[in-house]
Amino acid sequence: VNISFAKLQMQSDLGFSDTVYGLGASLFFVGYFLFEVPSNMLLHRIGARVWIARIMISWGLASAAMMFVSNETWFYVLRFLIGVMEAGFVPGVLYFFTQWYPGNRRARINSYFKSSICLCGIIGGPLAGFILGHFDGVGGMAGWKWLFLLEGLPSVLLGLVVLWLVADRIEDARWLSREEKDFLAERMAREVQPEGSQSLRSILKEPATLALSGIYLCLVMALTGLLFWMPQLIRNAGVDDTMRI
Repeated sequence: VNISFAKLQMQSDLGFSDTVYGLGASLFFVGYFLFEVPSNMLLHRIGARVWIARIMISWGLASAAMMFVSNETWFYVLRFLIGVMEAGFVPGVLYFFTQWYPGNRRARINSYFKSSICLCGIIGGPLAGFILGHFDGVGGMAGWKWLFLLEGLPSVLLGLVVLWLVADRIEDARWLSREEKDFLAERMAREVQPEGSQSLRSILKEPATLALSGIYLCLVMALTGLLFWMPQLIRNAGVDDTMRI
């Protein structure tokens, strides 16, 4: 959401072509892909609370640092780094849920979490339009710089909240009574654990794995294509006001 709205001002200010913008926007996914598995391995070793907080804080700082972009090279580097910093966040949170919720509740909890992606656009779009329209020139900074700064810092602050509030395990939660901890722990203990383990090769051979991966690939290609370019398409259609976009 940030990069698609920032494009409305940043591209002309820095003289980027559409090719430069498209490549830079997409480099996020290269960093995310390369560091996804290592990030999740570290999360499992270090603990969800510390690692998810680290992701949120470094992700917010890297996103805010986009305000300093002045050329193509730094645009590419920072977009790649944002992907690196965010890598492992979603699967890390989904793994964290397995420590707190039994299987018969997990789909509902996962859906609440994934709904935040929709809310991100619903809230982030108008907010980005407002910042571009009302902060442009404030303090001698362009609106797109304010956009990256003001929408990057909340992630840092929420990362600190995660460090303070979140507990890795039920028994570590300061905000639960002894009776509540016992109830939740007993519920989790009733979970039936799968017998044995599967190799990566056997998982990749599963028809369901291949089908769902293909579906998700198509979804992500369509959604990110629209996400990165939609504000510009709306402007090209004749809408100039960023809030209306």
